[in-house]
Amino acid sequence: MVTPLKRVRGLGAAHSGTETFWRQRLTAVANIPLVIFLVLSIVGHVGASYGEVKAYIANTIVAVLLLALILSAALHMRIGLREIIEDYIHAEGCKVVSLMLATFYAAIVGIASTLAILKISFGS
Repeated sequence: MVTPLKRVRGLGAAHSGTETFWRQRLTAVANIPLVIFLVLSIVGHVGASYGEVKAYIANTIVAVLLLALILSAALHMRIGLREIIEDYIHAEGCKVVSLMLATFYAAIVGIASTLAILKISFGS
């Protein structure tokens, strides 16, 4: 039974309320300017040499923005995958395995992308 107080606090059956909803929206809003920056960076370097692009990514501000995009996009992806899996997979064992794989996938993508940006930034 849901009491009005429980509704106000946002504590439904899952006891997490709207926290996931707001995290998803926060990462979506953060992704907007970061993806615009990424697209402008790509368009601005069409036809550029490998060295020019590498020097551009090695710039501290560019590297920080790209790392912020990686973090935000990986979190956004993980939240979205979790919601889809929880909504559409009903077999408990399959759901648990799918959630684990989705979490590992988001983590691996985020770690690999971060490592690539850091290697370029530090000149390795």
